[in-house]
Amino acid sequence: MSVIKKLAGQTATYGLSSILGRLLNYLLVPLYTRVFHAGEYGVVTEMYAYVSFFNIVFTYGLETAYFRFFQSEKENPKVYSTTLISILTSSVLFAFFIIFFSPAIAGKLNATEHSNAMLPEYISWFAAILAFDAVSTIPFAKLRQANKAKRFVFLKLLWIVINIGLNLFFLVLCPKLMNSSYHDVIRNIYNPSMGVGYVFISNLVASAVTLLFLSPELFSVKLEFDRALWKSMIVYSLPIMVAGFAGMINETFDRIMLPRLVSDPSTALEQNGIYGACYKLSILMTLFVQTFRYAAEPFFFSHASKENAKEIYSKVMHYFVLTCSFIFLTIMMYMDLVKKIVGEEYRSGIKIVPILLMANLCLGVYYNLSIWYKLTGRTRWAAWISVAGAVVTLLLNYWLIPVLGYMGAAWTTLICYASMMVISYVAGQKYYHVDYNLRSFALFVITALLLYAAGEITRQHYRITEHWMYVINSLLLVVFLVVAYLYERGKNSYLRMPVFNGRKPGDKK
Repeated sequence: MSVIKKLAGQTATYGLSSILGRLLNYLLVPLYTRVFHAGEYGVVTEMYAYVSFFNIVFTYGLETAYFRFFQSEKENPKVYSTTLISILTSSVLFAFFIIFFSPAIAGKLNATEHSNAMLPEYISWFAAILAFDAVSTIPFAKLRQANKAKRFVFLKLLWIVINIGLNLFFLVLCPKLMNSSYHDVIRNIYNPSMGVGYVFISNLVASAVTLLFLSPELFSVKLEFDRALWKSMIVYSLPIMVAGFAGMINETFDRIMLPRLVSDPSTALEQNGIYGACYKLSILMTLFVQTFRYAAEPFFFSHASKENAKEIYSKVMHYFVLTCSFIFLTIMMYMDLVKKIVGEEYRSGIKIVPILLMANLCLGVYYNLSIWYKLTGRTRWAAWISVAGAVVTLLLNYWLIPVLGYMGAAWTTLICYASMMVISYVAGQKYYHVDYNLRSFALFVITALLLYAAGEITRQHYRITEHWMYVINSLLLVVFLVVAYLYERGKNSYLRMPVFNGRKPGDKK
C-alpha cells in the first residue's frame, strides 16, 4: 500500500499542474463558446485536431524511449543528450518544411466548402508551436525522471497562465478598449478581423516562453550524440510513434471527418464546434487519465524489477477503475451545473458526455494494460493495437456520422477504446500475465452506470425540482461510495484477499 500511496502522491503532484492548469485553460471554453459562433469554434477544433497528429510526428516516440533507455543504460547522460539533439534537429527541419509549404497546405484544407478559414498564417504559427512543444518534451521528461515535480508543475502552469492571459487580453480586454480613449494604442496591436487567430497566437507565445524557461534543462549536460544508442532508441520508439499516430486517429480524427461526412454540409462546422465544446465536458475523466499517465509511466518502469511488481500493477488498476467510476458518476450527477460551462448554442450536444466518459475510462484502462508490451520490449504490439483501433475509428465514423452526426462520432470513440482495451488485455495475459481483479472492475463500473440510470429515470418520470434533483443525485453518489467501501471491507475485500481465478496477484500460473 505504501507503493500505491507513493503513486497516488505523484499523480496528485503532477495533477496539480495538469488538473489546475487544464481547469484554468478550460475556462476558455465558456469564453470561446460565447465569443465565437459554433462555426468559428469549429475552425479551432479542426486545427487542433490536425496539430494532435503532428505532435506525434515531431516527437516520434522518443519520450517513452528516453524513460526506457535511461533505466537500461544505468542513467547514462548520453541518453538525454542524444534524445535532445535528435528532437531538436528534426523539429527545426519539420517546422521549416511546413512553413515553406504553408500556402499549398492551406489550399488543400480550403478545398472543401466548410473549411474556408484555414489560412497560411495559422499553419505557420502552428509549425512553430509544434517545434517549441516537441523540443520541450525531453526536458520535461527529464524533470519527471528526476522527480522534480515542483519545477515541472511551475513550468506547466506558466504555459497556462500566459495562454489564458493573452486570450483574455485579445478576446475580452482589447475589444472593450477599442471604444475607449486607448483606441489609438490598441489598434496598433489588435485587429478585430483576426478573430480565432488570437487563440493560436496566444498558444505560440506561451510555448515559446516555456521553452525559454527550460533553458537550464536543455543545457544541463554536455551535448553528445551517440549514433549507436540513437539507432537502438529509434528501433524501440518507431512502433510507439505508429501507435501514437494511430491513437491520435482514434482520439481526434472524428473532428476531421465530422465536417466532411455530415448529411447537411451547411451545418458542418457548427456540428464540429458543438462536438468539440461538449467533448471538453468530460474534462475530469480526461484530466485524471492524463495526470495518471504522467506519474505512472516512470513509476511502472522503476518497479519493473521488483518481486511484487505484478501485484502492484494489479492494485494500481483496481484503484484506477474505482476512481474513474466515481468521476463518471460525479460528472453525470451534476450535469445541470457542468453543462453551463458551454454557451447555450452548444448545449444540444451534452448527450455525448456519458458516452465519452466511458470511452475515456476504457482508454485509461488500456494505458494501464500497456505496461506489458513496454516492459517486454514488444512495442510492435502498441502499433498493432492502435492500428486496429484506427481501423475501427475510420470505418465506424464513415458509417455512423452521415446517419447520427456527432453522436455517431461519440459512439465510435467508445467502441474503439473498448476494443483496444480488450485486445491489449488478451495479448498481455499471454506475454506478461497479471492477475487483475475483473470482478471489482465490473462491480464499480456497473454500479456507476445503474446509479446514473436511476437518476435519469427519476428526472424524466417524476416532477422534481432542480434543487431536489441535486439532493437525490448526491444521495446516489453516496450510495456508490458505500458500495465501494463495503466491497473493500468485506470478506472478499480486494485488500484482504485479492483473488482472480483462485490465485493471488503475483502467483505463478
